[in-house]
Amino acid sequence: MNSMPTATADPVIHDPRRRRSVLIGVCIALMAVIASVSGLNVAQPQIAVAFDASQGDVLWMINLYTVTLAALLLPLGAVGDRWGRRPVLLAGLAVFGVASAAAGLAPTTEVMIAARFLSGVGAAMIMPVTLSVITATFPDTERAKAIGVWTAVAGGGGILGMYLSALLVDVASWRWLFVLPVGLVIAAAAVALQAVPNSRETATHRFDLIGSLASVVAVVAFILALHEGPEQGWTASVTLVSLLVGALGTIGFAAWELRHPAPLLDVRLFGERGLASGSVVLLAVFGVQAGIFVVLFPYFQTVLGWSGLVATLALMPMAVLMMAASGLAPRLAARIGARSTMAAGIALGGLGLALMAVLVSVEGGYLSVLPGMAAMGLGMGLSMTPSTEAITSSLPRERQGVASALNDVARELGTAFGVALLGAVLTAGYGRAIESRLDGVPAAAAADARSGIAGALANADGTSDAAALIRSAQESFVHGWRQAMWTGVVVMALLLAYVILRGPRRTDARQPEPEGV
Repeated sequence: MNSMPTATADPVIHDPRRRRSVLIGVCIALMAVIASVSGLNVAQPQIAVAFDASQGDVLWMINLYTVTLAALLLPLGAVGDRWGRRPVLLAGLAVFGVASAAAGLAPTTEVMIAARFLSGVGAAMIMPVTLSVITATFPDTERAKAIGVWTAVAGGGGILGMYLSALLVDVASWRWLFVLPVGLVIAAAAVALQAVPNSRETATHRFDLIGSLASVVAVVAFILALHEGPEQGWTASVTLVSLLVGALGTIGFAAWELRHPAPLLDVRLFGERGLASGSVVLLAVFGVQAGIFVVLFPYFQTVLGWSGLVATLALMPMAVLMMAASGLAPRLAARIGARSTMAAGIALGGLGLALMAVLVSVEGGYLSVLPGMAAMGLGMGLSMTPSTEAITSSLPRERQGVASALNDVARELGTAFGVALLGAVLTAGYGRAIESRLDGVPAAAAADARSGIAGALANADGTSDAAALIRSAQESFVHGWRQAMWTGVVVMALLLAYVILRGPRRTDARQPEPEGV
């Protein structure tokens, strides 16, 4: 038997007004973290010019934050459980705020990269605590609703953050991107100081340092492989070595956790339907979502000719429906069960992908994409909230930092996997389609067209029939788009079958906890 830690005191809040304040505070903190994941993407050209940086350096500035965040989620989630969720949240906000300000004022590439690394550390302290505070302080009868709000911010906040970031870049400069997270950090800290109670476990064993290091190695290696595979090739040495290190790290982590008296994460819990199915659903759904964004942005910008700001605004219907469905999901799950709600969301998401595969065309424009986006938004919102609750309800209150971190790791790994998979399918489909359309095109222009649709559009003017080359590139992109969408449909179909067979069982409703005690 493992010696489980115990909580120091009952942290449940019975005052509805204070619960609302707690929820607002942690969601503002979460929004700061989520907005910084994608915000820098909209300013890549400006940052490259400002620092005279290579594309590789710019990608390091963007990706180092995400990699650091994903790698440290599990160990820092456990630190929040041990040291106290409130002090870790406040410390994370301080680190994140200072690092964001440093990034906005960075004079060199090196300072920017260091600031992004520290931002990732702060974000890894904040993100798991935001969810664990909810699950530890809300009564069981109110927890699902609060998780629905948290999920809505986690899912839709990234799109809102991208829009605000693009707006700041357009009306001011890229340095103003970091004003947004700093402002959110200040607001979150002010609410946390007033409303968030402290809760922590009383540890009877030392912190699982070896398990923490093994989890960091495994997560970093897998993310590196998923990032480098599409670029360097899946048989390239860096990809294969990363996959091998990730596999060894995972095996070592599992072996160590099975023998540790107080493991960072008891891997036996994955035998439970809730934890396993919740993790798999979040991994797949967030992967498909991230992959969709990789496909949608080039379509809006290169096929429809929209600016980055307008392209981001075009995603808002999907974000709004996702957030609305996340709020509806707890009530639906209470009626028909978590498994049925998850299955309905996955089916809707798969329908949305199929609609985008069938309806999209060069001539169809935005209206050919909108029905699929709407179905995807509704489907993701319905599936994410019960999946998150399935994970958090599988661990006791005093281990909610780890549960929340596992939830977040599934999201981050899913995002990396989805970008790699659907991005690779899109690229391969475009490459095969454009190759058959380059007869008679000058060699230089043909080479640019093979590199991608952006290269084809940028250098089409030097050809005898620029309009024909542009049209060929756009049609080839749509061909690759359809293949990526059908790949997503297959993923969602497999996920639906898994949830139907292995989703969480419907349990009796929890007994309500007394209010005002």
